[in-house]
Amino acid sequence: MYISTTSHLPFVGEEMAIYGPKAHQRIISKLNSGLGPLYYREGRITLEPLPETMLNEGEASPVPDLILYDNETRQTPIIIEICHTEGLKKDLKKVVLLTNEDNYGILESFVYDYTARQWFRYRKGDESVVYSSSFSEILQLDLNSFL
Repeated sequence: MYISTTSHLPFVGEEMAIYGPKAHQRIISKLNSGLGPLYYREGRITLEPLPETMLNEGEASPVPDLILYDNETRQTPIIIEICHTEGLKKDLKKVVLLTNEDNYGILESFVYDYTARQWFRYRKGDESVVYSSSFSEILQLDLNSFL
């Protein structure tokens, strides 16, 4: 993970760090290339998949690995984080906090540990209980099917 040492820049921090191992980016690419046609060509999902996109363009905000954005409501109902086993705990904490904050309209959060090949899902209102699941109730899709 790269974290800038340029501390005089107000928007540089841990949330904006660059983290891009090939295995990590490969999973993002597979999810995006699977979900993209469902949105852009087939119209089967109403949420636009956007990789490495800020949650709030008006200010510095966390950058999930993949968001699913509702262009009509300008909300982000789903976020997906990709990690390895060593970063799992941190990413689980991140998605639970973001989902509970009410700032971005996040209703469902996923973390995929590509080392263990394991998915985790957190839904708003689950009282910080994370489940082992890759099924999105919002999309009615199993995200693992794209991997």
